[in-house]
Amino acid sequence: MEGSRAKIDEIDKLRDLIADLKVAMLTTVEHDGSLRSRPLQTLELDAENALWFFTSATSPKVAEIAGGDWQVSLSYANPEKQDYVSVSGTATLVRDAVKMRALWTDWAKPWFPKGLDDPDLALLRVQMHKAEYWDGPGTSIGQLYGLTKALATGDKDALGDNAKLNL
Repeated sequence: MEGSRAKIDEIDKLRDLIADLKVAMLTTVEHDGSLRSRPLQTLELDAENALWFFTSATSPKVAEIAGGDWQVSLSYANPEKQDYVSVSGTATLVRDAVKMRALWTDWAKPWFPKGLDDPDLALLRVQMHKAEYWDGPGTSIGQLYGLTKALATGDKDALGDNAKLNL
């Protein structure tokens, strides 16, 4: 039971970090095998551990995942707080008007000026399979203390929390 509680705590920590970090760099594999990354605003992390993003249905990233579910990577970072998240999962293009309406925010208007009626508007759903996070001490003093303690004692735990999750 204790292991289950620890995993729930780690998943909760992952959720909190993603909610705080908000913008992910999505990496896909181009048709020639090269990797390509671009920023996306996270709209939601749902109860099924899926991340949701607005996207253009005609964007290169959609072409790279066309034909089914494809492996992608997402990375989040806040160097000031020493918080980082890495996610791997499968991406799917979703055209669900109800879900789009539920997730719509005005920040999307510059990319989709016709709003919810924009024929190019779609959702990208990334089902998380694995994740890892690094949660450093949030303040400069905490970071300095952690680094000093790690240098003096070899105790890397003072640098913050790190966990690998299979979701």
